[in-house]
Amino acid sequence: MVERIAVFGGIYSNYWALRSALEICRERQVRKIYCLGDMGAFGPYPDRVFPLLIEAGVQCIQGNYDHSIGHGLADCQCGYTDPRDNHFARISYSYTFARTSPRWRDWLRELPPQLRIEMGGRRILMCHGSPRRVNEFLWESTSSNAFLRHLCATYDADVILMTHTGIKWHRKLGGGRHCVNVGVLGRPENDGKPNVWFALITAGEDLEVEFVPVEYDYERLAAEMRSEKLPEEFVETILTGWWTTCLEVLPARERRRGRY
Repeated sequence: MVERIAVFGGIYSNYWALRSALEICRERQVRKIYCLGDMGAFGPYPDRVFPLLIEAGVQCIQGNYDHSIGHGLADCQCGYTDPRDNHFARISYSYTFARTSPRWRDWLRELPPQLRIEMGGRRILMCHGSPRRVNEFLWESTSSNAFLRHLCATYDADVILMTHTGIKWHRKLGGGRHCVNVGVLGRPENDGKPNVWFALITAGEDLEVEFVPVEYDYERLAAEMRSEKLPEEFVETILTGWWTTCLEVLPARERRRGRY
């Protein structure tokens, strides 16, 4: 029996892209949908995301942002070390925390940090950053096969699904093991295109991963961001597809793909 799920990465308050992704899932008759956390951040009106997720029956886990918002912490625990990255992270977190209602803060606080399912006889572990740390960055260029196989063995998983970095990738590790960064719905992946991405995972005899592009009204999102006085650097990323912030955390290979 072939089973298929859709998996969303960070939504970052981009409810326009979320609506479009959910419509794609309906058109393709994908009924099981998961979100790997970071519902807020970066974009406007965080409270508009949660009802869409609940109405569609999306199973969500807690990202670093969700944990911080839910527990009333002072920052997003994003894992940045560069002062410029942290400057913009503070702006984003302060905005999101102030505009997430108590009802949804309570909801975020109760989300599980990880989720395990079995699909096609495979043990699938869903996490935000990595199985060992919610804000760990697993980049394609710096995550060796040996290290990824170690994670699978240590955490009893045939397949690990994660997000957090904002850039999708898939690695076949042999022996039926896979690691998949599902990308994010919240902002483009630093490739000069305004669309965003999610992953379709199909389990039959083999595991198939399809990265699905999502077109949405990014110009309207940008207008709303400006009306909310979010940084113009954030708006530029939405309009151009190039990252202007969170750049210092990028490894050299991933950064060379971008404009800045």
